[in-house]
Amino acid sequence: MSEVHQIPCCDMLDHLCDFLDGDLEPEIMESFNAHLAGCLNCQIVVNTVNKTIQLCKDGTQQIKLPQDVHQRLLAELGLDQVRD
Repeated sequence: MSEVHQIPCCDMLDHLCDFLDGDLEPEIMESFNAHLAGCLNCQIVVNTVNKTIQLCKDGTQQIKLPQDVHQRLLAELGLDQVRD
């Protein structure tokens, strides 16, 4: 395992909530940050989850999904037959 990826990506997910809450032990935080510095996939996951949390906390911002995304979401949730 390279020095940059001190912990595997799957272990990153195990610590994600604690990382975002700032509740990691210092040595785990150091490994987490070292991994993030060199792993684009984990950077994307962390940034996406963090942005989602921020959007949920700030309920004042209305986000309009593109129509195709909206339709795919409804279909995935089994709500594609429900009318607005």
